[in-house]
Amino acid sequence: MMSLRAVARTAAPRALRAVSASPITLGRAAVRATSNVLRTQLPQKAFSTTVFRAAATEIDSELSEKLSTEIGYEQDIASNEPVPATVKDFLENGPFELVDTPGKEDVVLKRTFGNEQITISFSIADLQNYEPGMFDEDTALGDEEGAQNEEDMGEDGGAPVRLNIVIEKPSKGALNIDAVAQDGSIVVDNMFYYHDAKLAHGESAETQHAAQAVYPGPPFGTLDEDLQVLMERYLEDRGINQALALFVPDYLDMKEQKEYLRWLNNLKGFVDAQ
Repeated sequence: MMSLRAVARTAAPRALRAVSASPITLGRAAVRATSNVLRTQLPQKAFSTTVFRAAATEIDSELSEKLSTEIGYEQDIASNEPVPATVKDFLENGPFELVDTPGKEDVVLKRTFGNEQITISFSIADLQNYEPGMFDEDTALGDEEGAQNEEDMGEDGGAPVRLNIVIEKPSKGALNIDAVAQDGSIVVDNMFYYHDAKLAHGESAETQHAAQAVYPGPPFGTLDEDLQVLMERYLEDRGINQALALFVPDYLDMKEQKEYLRWLNNLKGFVDAQ
């Protein structure tokens, strides 16, 4: 259709330019001839536009039907898949409040712990960018037993999901922890401290720039092992534990399907609009 639109835009103007180039030197006869040519061309242009519109309408209908099929397929999947127990248990019994805005990629968990405000954010973008096996490309399982072990691991494993954890205290700044939830575990990568809690959230370009200038501390894995264990227990005490690690990827699977279905419906609504 792009080539048809290009023809529709360019064919008529070229004809007009070719015809109107000569009347300046040929006089009234040329003007009359030009007028006759223009009158004969206008119906052709209108006919061509009608043809193009008919073709576009046909393709729009085909696209709309295909979208309807895909929507129905996704609705069937959603209706036949129960809410995972990890998600149901976490939402019903966990200490966190869920903030999930339809149409947005990010999900936020919030809670109060004593005088602390804890915020955990994660995104479905991690699922979309993940390719199974991307972290074990050098592993080759050639026999049937190895293939079966890989399949069993895939049932429990999933895409690693990055967690941005912020723990704030009034007038004391904030800890900002970069971690990953995968295979039922929370793995801490880095831990930052900010005197100004706003830097931990980075809600503006200015605060993001200021946060980059703060000393980040050493990588978590290079710290003394006892210190690592105590920091992990510090997080577990605040609900950043195995239950959270199991909840996050399962919930994102559900959200990704909902957002895809919403996207399909929005697209179909746009195509069908007159």
